[in-house]
Order: sequence, then C-alpha cells, then structure tokens
Amino acid sequence: MTQIHQTSIISGEARIGDNVAIGPFCSIGPDVELEDGVTIVSHSVVEGRTKIGANTKIFPFSSIGHQPQDLKYHGEPSRLVIGCNNVIREHVTMNPGTEGGGMVTRVGNNCLFMVGAHVAHDCLIEDHVIMVNNATLAGHVHLGEWAIVGGLSAVHQFVRIGRHAMIGGMSGVENDVIPYGSVVGNRARLSGLNVIGLKRRDFDRETIHALRNAYRLLFAPEGTMSERMNDVAELLHDNEPVMEIVDFIRTDSSRSICQPKLEDAA
Repeated sequence: MTQIHQTSIISGEARIGDNVAIGPFCSIGPDVELEDGVTIVSHSVVEGRTKIGANTKIFPFSSIGHQPQDLKYHGEPSRLVIGCNNVIREHVTMNPGTEGGGMVTRVGNNCLFMVGAHVAHDCLIEDHVIMVNNATLAGHVHLGEWAIVGGLSAVHQFVRIGRHAMIGGMSGVENDVIPYGSVVGNRARLSGLNVIGLKRRDFDRETIHALRNAYRLLFAPEGTMSERMNDVAELLHDNEPVMEIVDFIRTDSSRSICQPKLEDAA
C-alpha cells in the first residue's frame, strides 16, 4: 500500500507505483514517475521529467531532477532516468540531460550515492557504482559498472571511468581512467590496478596476473602507446579483461588517458 505523508505536496499528474512511501515535507512534480517500492524518506524534491526505478530509497534533503547547471540549457524537455535498487543519501543532487548531450542523464541499478554526491547533466552511470561523500561529476561523465569515486573527488566533464576502476579520495580526475585502474592525487595519476576490488569480486589469480602484465607493458617507457597496445593485444588477445582495457584506450575520446608516473609503471 502506498503511503504519502499529509505534509508532502504531490502533483496529481505524477505517476506513483505500488508500495511507494513518501515521508513528510517532500515535493513531487507533475512529470515524475516513481516505480513500485520507491521510498522518499523526507524533505526531498523530485522534479522534471524524472523516472525513479523500483525499490530505490532517497534520504532527506536530496534534489533530484531540477534543471541542469549548464548555461546552454534553455528548457528543452530532457530527462533523468534512475534505475532500480539505488540508495541516494542526504543532500545528493542529480540533474537531467541537455540538448548537447543526448537529452538524458542515466543512472543504472544497485548504486550507492553517499552524502552530498553530485551527478551533473548527461552523465551515464552504469550498475553497482559507488560515489562516496561529496564526490562530484561534471557533465557528460561515463562511469563504468562497479567503479568507485572516493570522497571529495571531482571528475572533469567528458571523462570516462572504466569498469572496476577506483578513484582515490580527494582526487581531481581530468583524464580517462582505464578499466580496473586505480588513480589518486590532486591531479590524478594512475597508481596501479584496483587489485583489492578485483579480489573482492572474485577475479581469479590468473586474470589478475594477466592484467598486471598488461599494465606493465602498456605503461612501459619504451615505444609509443600505439606500439605497446599492439604488443599487448597480440600477446594477451584471449584475455577478455585485458582486451577491454585495450579497446577502452583505442576508443575515441575528448580526453587523454590517465597515465602513471614513470616509477609507478615499473
């Protein structure tokens, strides 16, 4: 049974699923869709053309779906689509897309957004992502599944962060981060592979060993990146995670690839 607190303001045009719980002092706009089992604890606003997937829980003082912080936005009917089973903690902000970015901001399933996290316009966030307290994404950022963005970190617009990557706390990420990579620093540099995360997700020793070999070859001081990629692709062509890194680097991007310091690549 859906439960709506009497102090909340819910548009009559909003689409509210079964077993939705909306606590006190919330505001739900006319173009909002809340799927079954959504919980909005209290003091939160959901506006715009926003869809929130089943069993997602939103904690107090979150602002979801208000217009983007982009001066090029002129009221176009863009959307924010949030998947299922997400946890959105206090003071989180998420904005819809813009005409310059495909008109949609999209969040996957089973993600955790801790206090004060910000998801800007036109971001694409895949499943099982974690954004730690006060982590922020600029526009058009792509976060691969299982990526973790550490507390007080900021990601530059148009940056891609690959699957299973780890962004250390208080990092400024200006360049693309390879899948399985780990970065840290004021202007983030690759510090190695996210080995702890790989072990937690039951990657076998052989796969981790192959990824380590590929990392050393890709970021060795000898030759060009193109030459090193070709060598890795030839040597480890049958290893899917390794080839995922190679394909990620080969994909066109407006940002360069985050590199390690020379001593870290050894």
